[in-house]
Amino acid sequence: MSQFTRHGIPVTVRLLTNIGRLWTGSEIMSNAAILTQDERITWVGPAAELPESIPGVVDDIVDVDHVENLGGGLVTPGLIDAHTHPVYAGNRWAELAMRSGGSSATEIAAAGGGMASTVTVTRGTDPWTLCNGVRARLRDWLFSGTTTIEAKTGYHLTRDGELADVRLLRSLENEVAVPRIHVTFLAAHSVPPEYFGRRHDYVDAVGSWCADAAAAGADSVDVYCEEGRFTEHEARWILGAGRAAGLLPRLHACGQSRTGAARLAAEIGCASADLLHEADDDDVAALAQAGVAAVVCPGTSKQTGRRPPVRALLDKGVAVALGSDHTPGGNGITSMPLVIALAIADFGMSVTEALRAATIGGAQALRAPDRGALVRGRYADMVLWDADHEGAFAWSYGLKPLRVWRGANPVVP
Repeated sequence: MSQFTRHGIPVTVRLLTNIGRLWTGSEIMSNAAILTQDERITWVGPAAELPESIPGVVDDIVDVDHVENLGGGLVTPGLIDAHTHPVYAGNRWAELAMRSGGSSATEIAAAGGGMASTVTVTRGTDPWTLCNGVRARLRDWLFSGTTTIEAKTGYHLTRDGELADVRLLRSLENEVAVPRIHVTFLAAHSVPPEYFGRRHDYVDAVGSWCADAAAAGADSVDVYCEEGRFTEHEARWILGAGRAAGLLPRLHACGQSRTGAARLAAEIGCASADLLHEADDDDVAALAQAGVAAVVCPGTSKQTGRRPPVRALLDKGVAVALGSDHTPGGNGITSMPLVIALAIADFGMSVTEALRAATIGGAQALRAPDRGALVRGRYADMVLWDADHEGAFAWSYGLKPLRVWRGANPVVP
């Protein structure tokens, strides 16, 4: 691979050309090309209009027309999963089988299931084993075309454990075959058993941990604002502490019951309000006015039988993002192409709306304007799909990538 230098620093130049169909995030191009330098895009346009003068010599050229005989293929920005819970050990498959058979939450808890079981197993797992499990999940995301994920902590529920989870995620991001990671501190996932009868002490403790979480590398703070988890008042306190520490506030809002969480997210200016299964027109209007992104998770909606008001959110101009909501007790989805297909089928989104929510919408929810679209200056996070048209996302229920580039670096294959 040839390089040239800028101010004495080597610069890598790459070219992706003869792209049959390019979806940039805002427009469709045919017979297109993308030029990159280091991790960023420097030029996008018709292949016939490639600049005559390119700094240095480009010898890392991918001619899409010759990959798998696709006749050019479809290229999109790398996908963004805006809501995941990947840091845990063990599984809850037996519990899921019980739930599918009609067992109640009380019966499941009596059998040793529920979120507390994941906390117990995660706390008892050595850091090496935990790290290997998380790494494997993250690679699954990348190999399915997801180049950025939002990853929450929340299954240690101790200061040292939660901070260790933040550091684990931050360190894994430096590995080649792992997506970019937006780390969210979710110690306010549930009140742990050792704080039984002292929930106010736990709320105060989580607030006091936020500065340490930011120092450890967290980007955001989240609270599960739900009946039986944390109240609106408690969420306000924790998110305020997080914001004071420099963390973006997020909120699990209206996941299962009416708590006023969506309007709280709007009031305090959260980066995103997530799930929104019980949101009403007033909630939608408040989010739109406040500029809060809505992260919706069709896999979870399918399991719970509750749908967020996606059409109303889109019609009101709310930035909508998609998430898998991967959790040990919910679903194990690590494929954003599957999430896109579910959003089209269950939320009534068009292919373009769903694809936009999985790229630009995700970038908006994460407040990451450096990704999500294939335009000059953004990260060269790109995917070549086993298709020649974006309509394949609605058909395949898990469209496969042929090539994935993170920052112009090929990671698949």
